[in-house]
Amino acid sequence: MKPQVNEQNGSTQNGDIATDAASVAMDAAAIVPAAVAASAGAVVPAKSSQQLKLEMLNIGNGNGHENCTFHHDLELDHKPPTREALLPDMARSYRLLLGGLGENPDRQGLIKTPERAAKAMLYFTKGYDQNLEDVLNGAVFDEDHDEMVVVKDIEMFSMCEHHLVPFYGKVSIGYLPCNKILGLSKLARIVEIFSRRLQVQERLTKQIAVAVTQAVQPAGVAVVVEGVHMCMVMRGVQKINSKTVTSTMLGVFRDDPKTREEFLNLVNSK
Repeated sequence: MKPQVNEQNGSTQNGDIATDAASVAMDAAAIVPAAVAASAGAVVPAKSSQQLKLEMLNIGNGNGHENCTFHHDLELDHKPPTREALLPDMARSYRLLLGGLGENPDRQGLIKTPERAAKAMLYFTKGYDQNLEDVLNGAVFDEDHDEMVVVKDIEMFSMCEHHLVPFYGKVSIGYLPCNKILGLSKLARIVEIFSRRLQVQERLTKQIAVAVTQAVQPAGVAVVVEGVHMCMVMRGVQKINSKTVTSTMLGVFRDDPKTREEFLNLVNSK
């Protein structure tokens, strides 16, 4: 895994942040100042190798890189690893998990399970690799239309961030255009961006509404999500028939009860 820098204390996590050669040079650099100071009769505490690593990477020195997560080399080539590059570490973690459960990860049925599970988790969370601009791909069109547009019952699959188990359901989206319309399939793709992440349903609902607003600047956006949460079905209270409904109303849908009522009637009609 690549290092992450804690901005508050300058510490690093998840392993080394430089090559072995660079680490050796830095460790040596920590010794030299102390030796020079000692020869001069002064007592100067040597900087730790961690401090020197951070200085050599120019982290936290006001150079614009304070918020960068990935520092691959001394030239600050900021390219995060591909998600496929995470597979080996994830597979090792799943193997440890299997062992922690008392299973034998080397038995026939489990030999490839860690790799399969890692690939599955990357797919379940592929929304982290997507952004609104790429998904829209220019599918915003000028159109003299100011009546409500509704796409309902969009299938949704997501992962509860509290228990790492699925929740699924359907999403209905409505918006009131201001001379710009969005390709209908893009509404479903917006749902995919945010549902394919570790989520809570409340935040998912709001993120979808905000994304549609950013895409076409409509007079208003309404989103209703109905979900079944496996963390309530297969564990805990185990209520298999329970459903969670969340909504976000923006703009005219929030301010005008009649517009909101029209949307809800369309969503609830069969």
